[in-house]
Amino acid sequence: MEKILNVPNHIAIIMDGNGRWAKNQNKPRVFGHKAGANTLRKLMEYCNKIGVTYLTVYAFSTENWKRSQEEVDALMFLFKSYIKSERENLLKNKIRFMVSGREEGVNPSLMEAIKELEEVTSKDYEMTLNIAFNYGGRAEIIDAVNKILKDGKASVTEEEFSKYLYNDIPDPDLVIRTSGEFRISNFLLWQIAYSEIYITDKYWPDFDEEEMDKALLSYSKRERRFGGRLDVK
Repeated sequence: MEKILNVPNHIAIIMDGNGRWAKNQNKPRVFGHKAGANTLRKLMEYCNKIGVTYLTVYAFSTENWKRSQEEVDALMFLFKSYIKSERENLLKNKIRFMVSGREEGVNPSLMEAIKELEEVTSKDYEMTLNIAFNYGGRAEIIDAVNKILKDGKASVTEEEFSKYLYNDIPDPDLVIRTSGEFRISNFLLWQIAYSEIYITDKYWPDFDEEEMDKALLSYSKRERRFGGRLDVK
């Protein structure tokens, strides 16, 4: 494979296809979610290794509450288990754990575990893992507007508005979506205004380091103009 010349500072991933991956193997959907968690662990470590500073992943949307109670309960249990099992790995690899999303509706014990891991990993880190959990792009914008109104501000700049979002981190340089779907699915609607987008047919559990390299190679060949033109001095 060609050499990757430009590694993004911030990669955002819509981890799609866990259920279909499991179905293809005649397994229940939760089997796919467990496999997806293992993929996240591997890709997180790989991103840290190659110098990515921020990795944001879409784990559970505000719309996902509409799924069956059995699947929602399984996802909540899996996320809490992930928090416990990844603690030492995150600390060892100097990775900060962060969650973006609404607290409303989330079990208090799970929120307590989230906040505790956020705190313990916030002191010495080289990369940030930002998990979009109970997250919706429109909900984030509405919540930001309500915070602005509560502060009594009549107007704000784009830069000021960004600071009212769930977490004040740089916008993604690259958005990856697995499973071949060509849609954003209410993910980081404000932040991805000028992000590059990469779509792969691979289901998330099959997305490995080689597939990540393909995405990075595609990204490194693009010219990011942010609405301008490179030929204009």
